[in-house]
Amino acid sequence: MTTTKIGSACKAALAVAITGSLFAGTAQARLAGHNVILVHGFQQEDLANPPANLQDVKNAGEDYWRTFWLSRAEARIDWGSNGRIEGGIAQQAYEQMRQISQQGLCNDYCVIVSHSTGDLVTRYLLENQARWLQSEGLQPLKILAALDYSGAGGGTELANLAMSLAYNNSWYNWPLRAAVEAFTGIEPEPGKLGVVNDLQTNTARNLAVGPNSIPRLRFVAGGSSYGGITKPFIAGTDDGVVPTHSACGATTAEGIDSCSSSLSLAGKVTSQNGPDGLYYNHYPVLMNEGVTHSGVLGSETGNISVPVVNNTTLNGLRVDFASRTYNQRAWWQWWGSGDRYIEVPGSDQTDMSNLVYSTLNN
Repeated sequence: MTTTKIGSACKAALAVAITGSLFAGTAQARLAGHNVILVHGFQQEDLANPPANLQDVKNAGEDYWRTFWLSRAEARIDWGSNGRIEGGIAQQAYEQMRQISQQGLCNDYCVIVSHSTGDLVTRYLLENQARWLQSEGLQPLKILAALDYSGAGGGTELANLAMSLAYNNSWYNWPLRAAVEAFTGIEPEPGKLGVVNDLQTNTARNLAVGPNSIPRLRFVAGGSSYGGITKPFIAGTDDGVVPTHSACGATTAEGIDSCSSSLSLAGKVTSQNGPDGLYYNHYPVLMNEGVTHSGVLGSETGNISVPVVNNTTLNGLRVDFASRTYNQRAWWQWWGSGDRYIEVPGSDQTDMSNLVYSTLNN
């Protein structure tokens, strides 16, 4: 992984001006000239009130993306969180993938945008979709790359606790119960946790882990969700739901501080407890210490994004975020040049989804 010092002036100007750019309508529903497919994350409402049919699932999926990505996509793969990935979720996903194939939406390649558990669902679909579609004589979907926001492909410790609480709730203290129920939206019970079963760290890390040729671009958050009550129960840094080890694409579930061993989530150049290794073809592109788990989808501004893997081309998709390196002294530092930082200039003036879309779409 490499970081760059200073990007071009035009990219810097773009980063500052992003907040004023608005894209809407089908004419803009492409990214770098390719159709976009959305795969949403865990929806806790599905556990409390399971959807009655696929139309209910699709209605919820449409609402999920309204903040930014809905108008920039040609298709979605929606799924009910009350199901399991290798069961009902796969069946729902295949029905929609069949339609995408029949419509030829990916004949010129598609880009997948996933969030949270959508990362794990996407990984399973990418491993199996060619075989599924070819069995019916259909063309497999041609996928250029996947953009994974707050990816839960490595699971979360909150799911481990939820499953433990469901089967033995006698000894858990109030803070832990509150954290688990904030995450699941229900009081955990056996047989009612759906995809939370698949989000256990060991389970997630044994699901569809074979390497493939499709790059997974990772966008990592570090803010607080649920008022911060979940953070004490997640290993390493996290976004309130997903641990950094999962969002970065680390090969182990050990708690880490950053996707880089030399750069913090806040952009400070300093030694970090980074991942020992990353899954094949997984690339942490941006980190953002302040944005929350859901805020990465377009609802939060005022947070600095930090480039990690940058100035490169991944399967034809150009990744070239503006980058600025500077030194800053704390108020108590009276001498020296201060600490060194790297950032995407102007990224605090926009939201993370707009920043990514505007950069990769050029």
